[in-house]
Amino acid sequence: MLERMVHRGPDDGGDVCIGGCWLGHRRLSIVDVQGGHQPLGDGNGGRWLVGNGEIYNHEAVRRTLGDQTYLTSSDNEVALRLLETRGADALGELEGMYALLSAAPDGSDFVAARDPVGIKPLYWARRGDEVRFASEIAAFDHQWHGDVEAFPPGHHWTPDGGLQRFADAVPAIPGGADHSHDEPSPEDLDRTREVLVDSVHRQMMGDVPVGVFLSGGLDSTLIAAIAARYLAERDQRLPTFAVGLEGSPDVVAARQAAAYLDTDHHERIYTATEAVEAVAPVVRAIEHFDVSLVRSAIPNYLLAEMTAEHVKVVLTGEGADELFAGYQYFHEDFSDPDELHDELVVNLNGLHNLNLQRCDRVTMAHSLEARVPFLDRAVIRLVLGLPAAWKTAGDGVPEKRLLRQAFAGWLPEELLWREKAQFGDGSGASSVLTEAAESQVTEAELAAQAAEVDPPLRTREELAYYRIWREHLPGVRAEQTLGRFATA
Repeated sequence: MLERMVHRGPDDGGDVCIGGCWLGHRRLSIVDVQGGHQPLGDGNGGRWLVGNGEIYNHEAVRRTLGDQTYLTSSDNEVALRLLETRGADALGELEGMYALLSAAPDGSDFVAARDPVGIKPLYWARRGDEVRFASEIAAFDHQWHGDVEAFPPGHHWTPDGGLQRFADAVPAIPGGADHSHDEPSPEDLDRTREVLVDSVHRQMMGDVPVGVFLSGGLDSTLIAAIAARYLAERDQRLPTFAVGLEGSPDVVAARQAAAYLDTDHHERIYTATEAVEAVAPVVRAIEHFDVSLVRSAIPNYLLAEMTAEHVKVVLTGEGADELFAGYQYFHEDFSDPDELHDELVVNLNGLHNLNLQRCDRVTMAHSLEARVPFLDRAVIRLVLGLPAAWKTAGDGVPEKRLLRQAFAGWLPEELLWREKAQFGDGSGASSVLTEAAESQVTEAELAAQAAEVDPPLRTREELAYYRIWREHLPGVRAEQTLGRFATA
């Protein structure tokens, strides 16, 4: 299983058998810590842990754990000590992106857990008393494929206690979201800006250079603007990375943003042929066949391939559309602020097996870690606590106006108020991919195969991607492992 995931951690690997459990790990070395090798032990022959991801508040949690003897400065060791000291229910104190497995000599004292938003992946398969876990579906032996399920975000599992929720993707908002005010005050805009700035600063953590995926759209440009200021204060220059067909809108806008922010900018200009050739490896990498997801994953995959030659960590703008109502259908279908708020919550809870699955896989396929500052739970808590009426658009009012207003003065007006384009469209990939996929599938074939999954396959393009997925993951049940967008 570890050999099938070397791409996720090419720098190191390790395993340990304890209490009837086996823990294995592949490491991508980002924080240069003493004893960063995993599995991590407590030094007393007791609990061991393997972890994937980053815990951004590990130093704050460490201070609450009292007098402990730490063997490393690793953020994952803090999770290990937290489990020893307070138990699995205390995992809600951790802020970040993570999947954790931990075991002690008593085989019943085993814990599996996944971060509340589901930023980092975790799958499991159960047969009687045997349970297996992995970060990717393809890690499982083929004979286990039919049993594989997505491990739910914000839950932990123990053999004795079963599956228990320890935190929600959308934190509790005292008194609920207030939808009564017409316009944000200067103080509201300050709070919105500051919570995102703080999140970006936390996620610059590491001992290797951190870059930004810069699409030229509002979300990634704001992340780049914050990160560029942070590094400039330390006499460093931000690396940024863009992708697209020659002359595509995203490439042009990214160049403008990079020039304004004075970043160390890199571009990957791909051809239509390269996009089509990438379809099969991308579907296998993201372990998904949804049309919208594949279209956006292909330029991201090509971008990650180039980016990995320069940095090991990138920040992305993922999650802003779900928080600030960036998608067009929000404004076409949800004119009532309360209904819009509820739809935003539904979207955030569904990110783990759609957008976040794509984000993790296209980067980790190239041994690159992606971080998502918009999906820090402090950001989610504050933004969803603001009136949804401030997030509505239409009649000359652009989407995400609240976010744009909060960062007035940070970017030129033409960048701050640029009209949104879906990444697969803005980078130039969409039409090329549709034509190539449809050339492989007839309407009769779609009619014959559409019902192989539930909900059914919707277009010839989706069937073309599904065939690649099915060949790669025979026996896997789509309804147990992935989400689907409402339209294809």
